[in-house]
Amino acid sequence: MTNFQQVVLEGSTTLPVLLDCWAPWCEPCKTLTPILEKLAKEYDGAFVLAKLNIEEHQQIATQLGIRSVPDVKLISQGQLYDQFQGALPEKQIREWLAQYIEAPQEAPASPEEQAEAALAAGDAASARAIYQQLAQEYPEHHDYQIGLASAILAEGSAEEAKTLLDNLPPEHREGAKARGVRARIEFGEEAPSQEELTALEERDDSEARYKRALRQVADGHYETGLDGLLDVMKSDRAYGDDAARLTLLRVFDALGADHPLTVTYRRKLFALLY
Repeated sequence: MTNFQQVVLEGSTTLPVLLDCWAPWCEPCKTLTPILEKLAKEYDGAFVLAKLNIEEHQQIATQLGIRSVPDVKLISQGQLYDQFQGALPEKQIREWLAQYIEAPQEAPASPEEQAEAALAAGDAASARAIYQQLAQEYPEHHDYQIGLASAILAEGSAEEAKTLLDNLPPEHREGAKARGVRARIEFGEEAPSQEELTALEERDDSEARYKRALRQVADGHYETGLDGLLDVMKSDRAYGDDAARLTLLRVFDALGADHPLTVTYRRKLFALLY
C-alpha cells in the first residue's frame, strides 16, 4: 500500500477504515479477507476496507506493531480504535464491527446463525451441512466442530457426536460448549425408553416423575423437564441423593450460562434453596 498516509490516516478522518493486514503465505488470511470484503459491500460505504501486505510494507507493519497475521485494525480520526487477530468466524466479526459502526438493517444471517436457526426448527440435516462446510473452511475454529457434533446428535447419531467431541483439543473438549453437547448425549443414555415410560404411566412417585422429566430433557423439551425436576425437589429433596438438583445443574450446563431458561430456572432453584 503505497498510499497508506492518504487512504488510512487521512481517509479515516472522513470514514472509519478497516485495515486488513495480511501476507501471501498466510492461509487464514485467505479465508478472512473474503468475509471482510463481503461485509464492506453490505455496509455500503459506512467504512473503507484497506489492505496491507506486510511482506511488501514491513516498515509500516513494524510501526503498527503487527506480530502475526491476519491482523485487522479499525482506524478512526487517524488513531487505532480497536483490533483483532486471527481469522474470526463471520458471526464474531459482525458482532465486533457492530459495536462501532451501525449495521445495515437488512444484513443477511451469518452461516452460524443459519445453522442455529435450522437446529431450532428441527432441520438437523441442514445445520449439519452448514457446520461441516464451516469446519472444513475454518479447521482452527473448534466451535464449528462442536456445532457439528450438536447437529449430528440432533440427527440421532450420539456415538458419532461423542467421537467428534473426544477428538477435540483438551481445552475445547473440556470447555462449556462441548460439555453442553456431552450432557445432552448423557441425558439420552440415561433417560427411560418409551416402554419404561409406559410402565410408569400410573405412578406419581418421585422416581416416576424424575424419569419423566429426564426423558423430556433428553427430547429437548427443556422447560417442561426443568419444571418436572423442580417439582421433584420441592416434594422429595432427598430422592436419589439430590438427583433432581444435580440434574438441573447439568441441564444448565447443557444449555449454557446465558440461555434464557438457564437464567430463569437458576433463579427459581436459588429461591427454592434459600
